Amino acid sequence: MPQEIEIEFKNLLTEAEFNKLYEVFNMKNVPEIQQVNHYFETKDFQLKQHGAALRIREKNGKYQSTLKQPQGEGLLETHDFLTEQEANSWLQGYITLGPEISKQLQELGISTAELIYGGSLETVRREQSYNDTIIVLDRSKYSDVTDYELELEAQSYAHGEHVFNTILTENGIAKRKTPNKIQRFYDSLRNR
Repeated sequence: MPQEIEIEFKNLLTEAEFNKLYEVFNMKNVPEIQQVNHYFETKDFQLKQHGAALRIREKNGKYQSTLKQPQGEGLLETHDFLTEQEANSWLQGYITLGPEISKQLQELGISTAELIYGGSLETVRREQSYNDTIIVLDRSKYSDVTDYELELEAQSYAHGEHVFNTILTENGIAKRKTPNKIQRFYDSLRNR
């Protein structure tokens, strides 16, 4: 499916909070998912100005480009699958967009020629179903940073918000403003 609406809630965690939730949700028996996000932007951050983000996700030997854009209470995700050769070309600066993302960027007035590779972020993820949502615990590494994050994906905003807030409250975790991974990645480059 080339497009979908994603409703998710995020909260950065301390390492201790991450370990607590890891135990609370018995994640030790949940398989790890290793993924690498490769981020792309223009020199003057045109995507960010539109609240959008562009990445290639490398997972299980497969490559998918994704453009995320604000859409109501969630994010509109537009996907195109890539071969390994196409993904490697992107990383070398030869970006050839698939039809779906190309169309979306044209609507934003952003030219493929302006896109540049920013770098990568590696994540070890564990996820499982919980109360009609999906709970995700991520440990991500980028630049000289390791961070920990709780994500919760839901079908409806109201239900997801309720489950998310309940998890935080029951585990004594403060709600924190949590920029998305691409924002944290680019912020880490500025802080070097």
